[in-house]
Amino acid sequence: MMIRNGLKKCLQNKLVLNNNKLFYSSQVKPTRDSSYAIINKEDIEHFKTILDSHSILTDPSEIDGFNQDWMRKYKGKSNLVLKPKTTDQVSKILKYCNNKKIAVVPQGGNTGMVGGSVPVHDEIILSLSNMNKIESFDPVTGVVVCQAGTVLETIESYLSPMGYTVPLDLGAKGSCQIGGNVSTNAGGIRLLRYGSLHGNVLGIEGVLADGTIIDCLSTLRKDNTGYDLKQLFIGSEGTLGIVTKVSMITPPKPTSVNVGLLACQDFNQVKTVLSRAKSQLGDILSAFEFMDRPCIDLVLKHQQVQDPFQEKSPFYILIETSGFNETHDSEKLNSFLESIMAENLIIDGSLATDSKNISAFWKLRESITESLGKEGAVYKYDLSLPIEQFYSIVELMRAKFDDKANVVGFGHVGDGNLHLNISTPKKPYSKEIFDMIEPFVYQYTSEHRGSISAEHGVGLMKPDFLHYSKSNNSINLMKSIKNTMDPNNILNPYKVLPIK
Repeated sequence: MMIRNGLKKCLQNKLVLNNNKLFYSSQVKPTRDSSYAIINKEDIEHFKTILDSHSILTDPSEIDGFNQDWMRKYKGKSNLVLKPKTTDQVSKILKYCNNKKIAVVPQGGNTGMVGGSVPVHDEIILSLSNMNKIESFDPVTGVVVCQAGTVLETIESYLSPMGYTVPLDLGAKGSCQIGGNVSTNAGGIRLLRYGSLHGNVLGIEGVLADGTIIDCLSTLRKDNTGYDLKQLFIGSEGTLGIVTKVSMITPPKPTSVNVGLLACQDFNQVKTVLSRAKSQLGDILSAFEFMDRPCIDLVLKHQQVQDPFQEKSPFYILIETSGFNETHDSEKLNSFLESIMAENLIIDGSLATDSKNISAFWKLRESITESLGKEGAVYKYDLSLPIEQFYSIVELMRAKFDDKANVVGFGHVGDGNLHLNISTPKKPYSKEIFDMIEPFVYQYTSEHRGSISAEHGVGLMKPDFLHYSKSNNSINLMKSIKNTMDPNNILNPYKVLPIK
């Protein structure tokens, strides 16, 4: 698997705030909870007894980058960033904040899409970036233990010479941190092959809101002793505790990689090709991505790439195989391609086996987000849907908007994850557009038993829509767990759970 580029160039669109309405969602920005303390000089002096002066940021020019996300969609007003280097320091900070009822936002690489890693108001930002050491690796079991602030690409670069790879691959791998990946249960293109972090993370060290250190940093594949507490930290977005260390199983790094780009006439063909790929390629199938033609047109417009085929097609599939026997893998892939061509399931196709052509194919897929950002305001929706309804929502939204917006669909069709993007070229974010999208998109997803967040999380963007994916009883249980682990609600407030 190739190490692709890190975080895409930040989008330049800025938000318009009006009467507390954020025009990146139909949500109203939550009012600041007056029960939270406001940071004062006494608090900062106390933190100086825990951290050195270089680990405490109070200068607005230094804090600004921590206060907003990489897309410049969400922005808080924190006056303090703390950068601990040890779990003990995290514990002491949280114990103090809990006693004083000071709200805290944990932050990793700040590469999220739903505003989960930036403050809503004036919460303290607790950056894990200084906790960036890889502590151990077992070349026999493939288990790596690292601190939460370790950048994902750093782990990949460390493992690669030893013949192992990270079971997670993201466009933001050059910036995102493993603690944030775990806290958001990040997905990406390798999920089809290796599964989610719920299965690949073996252990976690975390700190609760009151400063209690929870040591579940097991490196064992099997541990059936009661509740699997680490799962509470995976995907809870820093609302239940702060991840400080992670142990993770890593698979052997494939030595034979092939990438194919296929063109299809309709989405039914895409579905059939996916079914054939699963049955014929089996364990060497590592990615199955799709893009519709409007995605390709955007990339061609904004990137230095060529149209992959002479004739345009409505749909494109990027398929990747990864294995350890080049001859066997090539034969298997060629046999698969011959069979789908014989069934007229594809219009055209091309196969890449060298790094240059593999990179060119992947650039078509991975440049979509950046290209959309260059158009203007982009409304992003990360959905899980049954394969039968997967693309229908794109067609519905396209008909709904007509010429008011450009609607595109792409994503990890191999695991049912659609990225629905709606852009309004050369126009700012608009309440009118949001009202045309929300809650319709969430209602559609709920009606088809899908998820309103496949891999991006809930963050600040979706708490009010959580009921479209979770029952009232489930939400109440989640609130009960939150109240037990963080009774003062100081950890990442206003996020994940609905306030009402």
